[in-house]
Amino acid sequence: MRAVVMNAPGDVSVETIDVPRVAKPGDVVLKLAAACVCGSDLWPYRGLQQVDHQYMGHEYVGTIVEKGDEVSTLEVGDFVVGSFMLSDGTCEICQAGYPSRCVNAGTFTGSQAQYMRVELADGSLVKVPGGEPDDPDKLADYLAASDVLGTGWYAAVAAQAGPGKTIAVVGDGAVGLCAVLAAKALGAEKVIAFSRHEDRAALAREFGADVVIAERGEEGAAKVKELTNGYGAHGVCEAVGTQGSMDQALASVRPGGYVGFVGVSHDQTLDGSDLFRREVHLEGGPAPVRRFLPDLIKRIQTGEIHPGKVFTKRLPLEEAAEAYKAMDERREIKVLLEV
Repeated sequence: MRAVVMNAPGDVSVETIDVPRVAKPGDVVLKLAAACVCGSDLWPYRGLQQVDHQYMGHEYVGTIVEKGDEVSTLEVGDFVVGSFMLSDGTCEICQAGYPSRCVNAGTFTGSQAQYMRVELADGSLVKVPGGEPDDPDKLADYLAASDVLGTGWYAAVAAQAGPGKTIAVVGDGAVGLCAVLAAKALGAEKVIAFSRHEDRAALAREFGADVVIAERGEEGAAKVKELTNGYGAHGVCEAVGTQGSMDQALASVRPGGYVGFVGVSHDQTLDGSDLFRREVHLEGGPAPVRRFLPDLIKRIQTGEIHPGKVFTKRLPLEEAAEAYKAMDERREIKVLLEV
C-alpha cells in the first residue's frame, strides 16, 4: 500500500509499505476512505517537534476489512469513524468521560495511507449507519469528526457554550472554526471569532460567528469586553497552543468564566498570581472525541452541521507533500487526501 512518511522537517514523501494486519485480538484493519493533514502535523514539519521517518496521520474514516477475535461490537464491512486517541471505554477515566486519557490507551498505524491498523476497536470506533456515503461532502464531514470537529466541540463544551452565553474563539484554523460551529450548535447566543484572514473569517461567519474581530492580544480582548458590557466573554475556546493565544483567551474571559483550551501547547506558561486574580475555570487537553462521536455522527447524518467545509483543498494521496506545503503556507485551511 502507499503511505505518507515525514522523513525530516519539511521533507514529506509517499512510500510503498506492507498492508498492516491484525496483531492483537482487539484490533481491526481499515481500508481508508479518505485521509487529511492536521494542523498539529505542521509542528514537526516546521521543526518544532522531533521527527525522523515517521508515518503520518491520525484522522480517519474507513471500512473494516479484518478484525481480531475479541472485537465484539463491530463487523467486517462496517464503515466507522474513530477518535485520534484510542481508548478501551471501560477504565474509570473513560467512564468519567475522558477517553482521550484512557489508562489502557492503544495505538494505530498512520492514517495518511490506504490501510491502517487500529487497536481497542470496540472502545475507539463508532459505526456509521448506512455504510460509507456516496456523497464526497458527507464523507468529508465524517472525516472532520475524527479530530477537528470533535476537538472544537470539546473546546466549546469546556467553555460552557449554551443558551444566553457569549463565546469567543481564539484561532481560525480548522479546530477554531469547528469550535465556532460547535458553540453555535450548542445554542450560544453570541459567538465571537478572532481572524484577520478573510477566507477564514468568511467560513467562521458561515459556521455561525456573529462577530469577527481582527485585532489580537490585549487589543482583541478589549473588543470582546466592548461587546459584553465590559465583562468579557462567558467562555473562550483556545485553539492555537501558543503563549499569545492563551494570554488572549485569559484576557477575553470574564471572572467566573470558562476557558476550553485544545491547541497543542508549545512553550506556554501560566503566571500563578495572575491566574489566581482572574478567578476563571480552565479545562483542556487532548479532546475526548470518542465521547462526542455518536452525537456528532447523528448531527452530520441529519444535515444539521457540515464540518467538512473546513477542507478547502482535495489532493490525491500521492501529492501529500503539496498538501503539507499548502497548509504550512496558509494557502489552505485544511487539505483532504483522496485515497
